[in-house]
Amino acid sequence: MSSITTRAAIAREAHKGWELVDLQLDDPKEHEVRVKFAASGLCHSDDHITQGDAPVRMPVVGGHEGAGIVESVGPNVTRVKPGDRIVCSYIPACGACRPCSTGHQNMCVKGLNAGTGMFLDGTFRFHLGDEDLGGFCTVGSFSQYAVISEWAAIPLADGIPWEVACLVGCGVPTGWGSAVNAAGVRAGDTVVIFGSGGVGSNAVQGARYAGAKNVVVVDPVEFKRDMATSVFGATHAFASAKEAHEFVVETTWGQLADHAILTPGVVTEEMVNAAIQMTGKGGKVTITGVGKLTEKAAHFHAGALIGYQRQVRGALFGDCNPLFDVPRLLRLYQDGQLKLDELVTRTYKLDEVNEAYQDLADGKNIRGVILHE
Repeated sequence: MSSITTRAAIAREAHKGWELVDLQLDDPKEHEVRVKFAASGLCHSDDHITQGDAPVRMPVVGGHEGAGIVESVGPNVTRVKPGDRIVCSYIPACGACRPCSTGHQNMCVKGLNAGTGMFLDGTFRFHLGDEDLGGFCTVGSFSQYAVISEWAAIPLADGIPWEVACLVGCGVPTGWGSAVNAAGVRAGDTVVIFGSGGVGSNAVQGARYAGAKNVVVVDPVEFKRDMATSVFGATHAFASAKEAHEFVVETTWGQLADHAILTPGVVTEEMVNAAIQMTGKGGKVTITGVGKLTEKAAHFHAGALIGYQRQVRGALFGDCNPLFDVPRLLRLYQDGQLKLDELVTRTYKLDEVNEAYQDLADGKNIRGVILHE
């Protein structure tokens, strides 16, 4: 094995977009694998980097949703071998640390360097001249090749399209799990989902699969509302929280929603407060989306929680255990019970990454995907 040159999209600083450069990529070290990416999901979390809302070390190689083939492995790798198809889990799952061993792989301690892309030995694998670069979430899938931890590699069955496979490394389980695991939606519930893009569409599917009676989407983009109701299973969709609130009051006879799940591109204080007011007694607000770095989105009077015994909680990776949940979700897809092909609105080349994120900002895509050549 030897170091190789790889084409990658990097962010040097906020508000400058993505820059295409050639980087040197080291060999994988112990418990690491080098991946040749076939597809990379264009998640909103990467857009937070270029918008200045994600506190990451720059420059950084973008991309944390990825699927591809293991090109080579370092010493003592046991989970995968060269030639294997894999999905990248944006949070590693070692299986042995306290969170993993207690059923919380989404909080594995080996994910501590997500914001720097530094490996556990304190070094980096991407280089631009004398400059070291990390991959976002220690993945960096906006690159033809990357080195990742073997704990971030999830074996992928044959027959799963690459553009679908990459999405189950983040957006699909994050959305699905926000409804099924974190919120704990049950049969007959009324659920309001704020934002029905690449994550929210899967929250819609999860809520319906869990048996919710009413799955109400709030999204200002008509295309996303139409997809939520015609494809992913939402029962109702509204452009504003006010319209949704009025409907929820009417349809529940004033009892309000059991759950509000926040999966928008940007979480705001106005949205959080609208979600709290839309949930009834014993209701739960689950926050999955990310807000602006300089703004506090959770700001409300304690009485709003106490009087109705409401809960507000965050959800990371949809409370999913990637080694178990990623294969399970793919089996549901293969059985026709989970719609994943429909998430991919358009595919792009790596050189089109800035156009892709402009399309995201313009509300044109549920999910865009880079197909690597």
